[in-house]
Amino acid sequence: MSSSSALTVFAPATVANVASGFDVLGFALQNPGDSVRLEVTDRKEVRIVTISGDNGRLPREAEKNTAAVAAASFLRKVGFPFGLDIALTKQMPLSSGLGSSAASSVAAVFGANLLAGSPLSRRDLLGFTLEAEQVACGAAHADNVAPALLGGFVLIRSYAPLDIVKLPVPPGLAAAVVHPHTEIKTEDARRILKKDLRLTDAVRQWGNLAALVAALYEQDLSLLGRSLQDVVAEPRRALLIPGFSMVKEAAMGAGALGCSISGSGPSVFSLCASLEKAGKVGRAMQAGFLKSGLESDLYVSEVNCSGPMLVEEKEA
Repeated sequence: MSSSSALTVFAPATVANVASGFDVLGFALQNPGDSVRLEVTDRKEVRIVTISGDNGRLPREAEKNTAAVAAASFLRKVGFPFGLDIALTKQMPLSSGLGSSAASSVAAVFGANLLAGSPLSRRDLLGFTLEAEQVACGAAHADNVAPALLGGFVLIRSYAPLDIVKLPVPPGLAAAVVHPHTEIKTEDARRILKKDLRLTDAVRQWGNLAALVAALYEQDLSLLGRSLQDVVAEPRRALLIPGFSMVKEAAMGAGALGCSISGSGPSVFSLCASLEKAGKVGRAMQAGFLKSGLESDLYVSEVNCSGPMLVEEKEA
């Protein structure tokens, strides 16, 4: 067990799907994210003691909160050597398509593992975060939790068995993510998708995903941009985001490599060759949303290759 009695961990927001990688690809951002403070107790239980930044929307019950679910599952695995009191600080908008529930669970389980003396590897922690995603979303998707936990770009090759592939990140690759002040329920974003896919569309999607992976390995930003095409989810989900086509056009006009919907939306992301370019593209995207009457938040960062990080530690 660690000599620490309490610590605080930050875990990043994530962009899932990444256009052609529907349900199998995601990458981590430097900001925004969530902070979780964990304090060791003798009660052999996990409690949520405070939540800030959620406007009272998140459940305080441990069995319904992703941070507590992931931490408790980990502690059961290692024999419950201690209990935890969790204080959660939400630093990103809820239901934004940026992996809010994933960031909370990743921060909690990463911190719990540190407090226990790091008996498990990061990859071993992934299963606990998937349990939390099942509670939050009704499905154990890994395209948010895996990049939040491992950092960088992550490909989910298979769920049965779970097979996660960490991909390289071209130097300087940055993202502009704009969150318009509107909300899309994940179940609505799922429901609007077509149940059947034409073979021609499937072949286009496979080709783009394969090229995207190749572009990351070859550091070929031109190929990366050409590969950021989604013919599965974006054409349907764009209908739920006011002004999406105008925002995408503005992003490409400002020099983005590519632009698409982050997760199930409503956030929209662009990948860019540099942080400076991402700032310019992000401001153009915000202007596009304003034309549709929507205020928005802008997040600009390089791709986060490190995942969660220890922010503060208190010795026992």
